[in-house]
Amino acid sequence: MTAPGLLISAPASGTGKTTVTLGLIAAFRAAGLAVQPFKCGPDYIDPAFHAAAAGRPSVNLDSWAMAPERIAVQAAAAEGADLVIAEGSMGLFDGVARAGETGTGASADVAALMGWPVIAVLDVSGQAQTAAAVAAGLAGFRPGLKFAGVILNKVASPRHEALVRAGMQAAGLAVLGALPRKAAVALPERHLGLVQAEELPRLQGILAEAASFVAAHCDLEAIRAVALAGQTSARAVPPVHAPGGRIALARDAAFSFVYPHLLADWRAQGATILPFSPLADEAPDASADCCWLPGGYPELHAGRLAAAERFRDELTAFADTRPVHGECGGYMALGAGLVAADGTRHRMAGLLGLETSFAKRRMHLGYRLARPLHPLPGPLGTAALRGHEFHYATILGQPDAPLAAVEDANGEPVPETGSCRLTSGGARVSGTFFHLIAPASPKVSP
Repeated sequence: MTAPGLLISAPASGTGKTTVTLGLIAAFRAAGLAVQPFKCGPDYIDPAFHAAAAGRPSVNLDSWAMAPERIAVQAAAAEGADLVIAEGSMGLFDGVARAGETGTGASADVAALMGWPVIAVLDVSGQAQTAAAVAAGLAGFRPGLKFAGVILNKVASPRHEALVRAGMQAAGLAVLGALPRKAAVALPERHLGLVQAEELPRLQGILAEAASFVAAHCDLEAIRAVALAGQTSARAVPPVHAPGGRIALARDAAFSFVYPHLLADWRAQGATILPFSPLADEAPDASADCCWLPGGYPELHAGRLAAAERFRDELTAFADTRPVHGECGGYMALGAGLVAADGTRHRMAGLLGLETSFAKRRMHLGYRLARPLHPLPGPLGTAALRGHEFHYATILGQPDAPLAAVEDANGEPVPETGSCRLTSGGARVSGTFFHLIAPASPKVSP
């Protein structure tokens, strides 16, 4: 990958880095550049917005779950691009205590591996010259990391901007933009982060506003000038095994969380993806040899799923002879019932005994290492896998056999083991709150 790139990060979440990232992508695209977006860490939602702004898929790069070779393969998505813009997650150095495949999951790991300079978005509301102390700390915390400068966000007035700029000048740091407060380009949020891109009918209008806003208040020429070519050496990397040759994939507003690199790996192995919509009461393709239900928001569509009798009946018939697997939202949909936030219980597919509830929310978040106790569909088998968990569901009952031994990034076991059962026809139905990212290296295998 030779396209010059940079990483947009911040001292913390909530600084506006996603809005700035989208504005930059859209502004450079409007100027005629082909922009390749990336997202650091396990995230489904931001990449969908990136893709809408860039007109090409955004790809995840994760230093805890991915070996350096896999990150290099992922970065090859930038072939043919003029500029790479990667968005960090949380704060620049935020990660877990124990390193995984390449690092701790921090955005700084990816920036260092790729050789991308960092631009930090700073929310300067409520401070002035002190913002420079924060920026100087970011710039000097990790030797060898290239720190290109800052974009100031939520600037209150010209006087406020002058004071912040004075502090940055004293610290020897470049100011590449200064954005005044403007709520119009803020993206709406929900309990799992931002609302999904497909749910915003005004999305293209919001992106156009963000592009104009960023172009008016940032030095696009200077920002492009700090970008550097990525330093990657793409080598062969074990693929994420396809769970079958013909995969029925649930795909709609309730089941939208699947990483593009998984689908790319599956297709590269010759698999055919056969999408269907449970919300439209569609059944898995009869020619498929396995069915995969990704994560998403089944709790927001529980009534429609409960009423989808054809989907439920034909999925049950499918599962009698072929494997079915669900991740997070897909796992809940395979269960016996789901209690919505208002306390109403909705019938689910009933292929597993799982009962979940959103009436009393509790966040479950973090990296996960899973060692399956029973085979997953196809060549996935029982090899150790890296991924993450992010949901607010409470398990009311999980009577089936545990699917895997699961531990967090510190090596501590977690109770969300997933579950599985054999159908009367001898096929296995399985599910887990674990979202698969990549195979674990042999060093962590049983």
